[in-house]
Amino acid sequence: MVIGGSKGPYGVLGAHTRAQRTFSANDVHFLQAVANLLAETVRQHETREKLRKSEAMLYLSQKIEAIGRLAGGIAHDFNNIIGVILGYAQLLQERLPADDRLTKPVDQIRKASERAADLTRQLLAFSRKQVLEPRIVNLNPLITDLQPMLQRIIGEDIVLESVLAPDLGRICVDPGQIGQIIMNLAGNARDSMPLGGKITIETSNEELDEAYAYQHPSFVPDQYARLTFSDTGAGMDSETMAHIFEPFFSTKKQGTGLGLATTYGIVKQSGGYIWVYSELGHGTTFKIYLPRVLDAGEMELAKSEQVAETKGTETILLVEDSEQLRELIRDFLVTSGYEVLVAENGTDALRFAQEHPGPIQLLLTDVVMPEMSGREVAGKVTSVRKDIKVLFMSGYTENAISHHGVIDPGTLLIAKPFIREALVEKVKQALQSDPSTHA
Repeated sequence: MVIGGSKGPYGVLGAHTRAQRTFSANDVHFLQAVANLLAETVRQHETREKLRKSEAMLYLSQKIEAIGRLAGGIAHDFNNIIGVILGYAQLLQERLPADDRLTKPVDQIRKASERAADLTRQLLAFSRKQVLEPRIVNLNPLITDLQPMLQRIIGEDIVLESVLAPDLGRICVDPGQIGQIIMNLAGNARDSMPLGGKITIETSNEELDEAYAYQHPSFVPDQYARLTFSDTGAGMDSETMAHIFEPFFSTKKQGTGLGLATTYGIVKQSGGYIWVYSELGHGTTFKIYLPRVLDAGEMELAKSEQVAETKGTETILLVEDSEQLRELIRDFLVTSGYEVLVAENGTDALRFAQEHPGPIQLLLTDVVMPEMSGREVAGKVTSVRKDIKVLFMSGYTENAISHHGVIDPGTLLIAKPFIREALVEKVKQALQSDPSTHA
């Protein structure tokens, strides 16, 4: 008697008797009832197990989301503070004589600020509020280009192998952030294999259907490029695995606990999913699923032109609500040769756009401001000055990014905090760009 399931039989119920006899209709009905009862019991067990897994995944997702909101808010505030410290330290360095007794302390201030800025960038990555610069790419060349650096990171005692699908689909991601993911995973794998071992990086095309999504509620049915990163290291127990994506969680004495949290944030912000399997003594495997771009032609981003190392002469309308940052950015631009019109908010910016007698070549505006967002400012200013170029800046880009937290292809944006050289390079790129590509 078949014990039927919704997607196939669970098993077969057999009945045997030593006496030679034929089973009656009542016997058959009884066995069928037992088989149905067993099938229903198995179905209920499966349903409860799926519900338990879904609840556990939902709890983890909500927990990480809550921590991410907190981390993102803190990182945003710190970004503005660090930006001021870093910027003025740089200005002091440029103006102090090389033999001045303050040169070394100022250099230490700058280096400490850069380390702090790096930490806030990792927190923003985890909270999915960092600035991404997506491109249409194939994972395979990214991995191939990274291999020499990865080998230096993991050392000579660890074998690095790559198995790359020749027909791998393209994806829309920030190549630098994907490199950061791979290096984070490589660093963790190295630490788990002090006596040597093997790392395998694989790519493949995966189509996740409704049935898979039913088993994994966080997944959306779609076509993906999958990056699989495996090691033969010490592995993890279930308790450790439950916390690995939380910021500041680390099993290493000197670890910051931000590597895998950053990885999680980058993957989620890129519209993807990350899955991990590990057993103590049997290594760890991470699988990262990133949505394939099926019509890449419409989303290709133009390559940036090389920026000449010359002084600027153009007029820039600067809009920034933070007084300290406003003055710092103005100093950066003025020392680089630009004329700067300074506005505290969108209303002031619109007044400059309407009343300034000369040309204004660039609008440089913060994204998140109290009265009027950067996009609103850009919309109003460009309606008055049709040929003005636009460059956004932000350390907290939630209102400037599209679904999944990625800036629209073609939008020019610089992430805070930044040094003067980075700002000037981005300004020159914006001045040479096509206004039609600006958001």
